[in-house]
Amino acid sequence: MNRKIPAAMEPLGAPMKAAGREGPEAPPGPRAAAGESWARRWARWALAAAYLLAGIAHLRSPAGFVAITPAWVPWPRGIVALTGLCELAGAIGLLVPWTRRAAAIGLALYALCVWPANINHALHDIPLGGAHLSWWYHGPRLALQPVIIWWAWWAGGVTDWPFRRRRVTR
Repeated sequence: MNRKIPAAMEPLGAPMKAAGREGPEAPPGPRAAAGESWARRWARWALAAAYLLAGIAHLRSPAGFVAITPAWVPWPRGIVALTGLCELAGAIGLLVPWTRRAAAIGLALYALCVWPANINHALHDIPLGGAHLSWWYHGPRLALQPVIIWWAWWAGGVTDWPFRRRRVTR
């Protein structure tokens, strides 16, 4: 989705044209996403909203998140606060074209890193607000974690899989 360098800078692309290439490409900018699908834009805004709400929840009501943090994680309260800040930064980053890719990679890594807390929550049946959640909650939640990781990559433009249009070769 990169755009071409403006015509005024065309001489800079001459060596590449001589090599049979079209010329250098400018880094992705605000207009780079103009050709993207409505589904990707919707997915990005939905994911950003989800992470924004989760980040606020981590900062305003950390007790539940601290409760599910595995015992081997040092400084659980500080880590929960840090994860809340990461969620907020990732949510904002997804919406800014210049930081979108980095935010998507960061949120995917974040989702991978918090997976142990979700596993801990499920395996030890840790109640939240006095409520024990059944495997009807935990099973899908654990199984969907890879989907959340992929969602961040796709919404942020890191991958097109599995929606990439196939080229027909003859």
